[in-house]
Amino acid sequence: MRMGTDVFSLRIDHDLLERLREHAAKRGMSVQDYVVRTLMRDDFDQRFQTAVEETEKFYGVT
Repeated sequence: MRMGTDVFSLRIDHDLLERLREHAAKRGMSVQDYVVRTLMRDDFDQRFQTAVEETEKFYGVT
């Protein structure tokens, strides 16, 4: 597994950036940290849901 960081540039509209700043500030975070944390949480949620679905298939739960 490769460890390290890469750069990801994102163009977003002003209103969205302001909302992100507000959400990040409420948590004492930078916008960058807030966005990364949100993406990681969403990725986890998707992987967890897939694991639940696979488990249900295995045990025949519908």
